[in-house]
Amino acid sequence: MVGRGELTDKAWAAIAPLLPAQSGQRGGRCRSHRQVINAILWKERTGAPWRDLPERYGPWKTAHERLR
Repeated sequence: MVGRGELTDKAWAAIAPLLPAQSGQRGGRCRSHRQVINAILWKERTGAPWRDLPERYGPWKTAHERLR
């Protein structure tokens, strides 16, 4: 289910092939590209501080670092 302001399946299908593969990531569990992109979209849409990122998007530091 896609929430308001999140990537639709059609939009995701268009950009997913352009993103790097997620295999071989260092550290622990890797966040999906889609989850991180939705987090970045939420931040840009709301203008809220990164620390206010809802839990459904994972750790705010992960989204912030991937955007940087």
